Amino acid sequence: MDNRAKKENLLGNKNLRIRITLTDISSNGNDVKLVNELNGSVEAIKNEVSKIIVGQQEIINNLMISLLSGGHCLLIGVPGLAKTLLVKTLAEVLDLSFSRVQFTPDLMPSDITGTEIIEEDQISKKRSFRFVKGPIFANIILADEINRTPPKTQSALLEAMQEHKVTAAGVSYTLPEPFFVLATQNPIEQEGTYSLPEAQLDRFMFNLWLDYPSSDEEVEIVRSTTVDNDVKLSKVISIEKLIQYQNLVRRVPVADNVIKYAVDFVKITRPGSGLEKSDVDDLVNWGAGPRASQYLILAAKTKAIIEGRFTPNIDDVKAALIPVLRHRIIPSFNAEAEGVTSVDIINQLLQSR
Repeated sequence: MDNRAKKENLLGNKNLRIRITLTDISSNGNDVKLVNELNGSVEAIKNEVSKIIVGQQEIINNLMISLLSGGHCLLIGVPGLAKTLLVKTLAEVLDLSFSRVQFTPDLMPSDITGTEIIEEDQISKKRSFRFVKGPIFANIILADEINRTPPKTQSALLEAMQEHKVTAAGVSYTLPEPFFVLATQNPIEQEGTYSLPEAQLDRFMFNLWLDYPSSDEEVEIVRSTTVDNDVKLSKVISIEKLIQYQNLVRRVPVADNVIKYAVDFVKITRPGSGLEKSDVDDLVNWGAGPRASQYLILAAKTKAIIEGRFTPNIDDVKAALIPVLRHRIIPSFNAEAEGVTSVDIINQLLQSR
């Protein structure tokens, strides 16, 4: 296997594996050092980001968990909550290339992935095709208002998000690692929008909702953004170190009872599962699939080592339930008529376990 194939196997396709080798990470001196180093790096990243972003600590923490897990995020919030600024700041602190794509109804798939152009050699006068890479060839992609473009263009992200590559004219091009897609949606404007298909929603590890800042936070935002304040950000970690941390997450051992809790919780979100039938069957049309279980464990592992622990527990899984399952549970008509949301269903199931 060549180096490129090894890298793709290591960084791209592994997000579908959850087989765990139960070797105590604390017995590996290098991994122990990395865990302690990661804990300090995450704190340094948060401190740098807080120079620009006021509040939103939970969102920043979840973004870091998703990035270290190799997942993608769907970020939902009203305009003016600094979604774009947050992502751009995070990219700068992590020394990652950043690309923003403003999704509009006339956006074409080639506007995202790239296109082939005809070039003529100045000497031989021969013409040939050359692939011009699109904005997706960056480490962090901000898909701004992704639901404003038709499904044909939305689907251009599917292969990139899952396989970390794009295909043009039958040729595959590998995307740079690490590769992280953060898509935003405006929850209050529905005119001229296209709902994301469930197959694409399932590619996002987290669905995060931004709330309005508190009164004190808003005062600080206004104070810091209405003066001449040129903030210099420091780059905390390199791309190589970030990939090293992502590989560390994969080596974190997980106890069987923690995995079973995650799998069982996902199973009870499915109508007809036979488990807690009265709680789910009348409220849910479709439940979460196996990818939800995988992301719950990855999130739990990442949360544990960020906090300096060598293995996750059930509470770590519980902390990831809402962002992982919120967009994977489709409420029934009866639930929607009663104003019951997917978050309400998750909380109801959580209280019953």
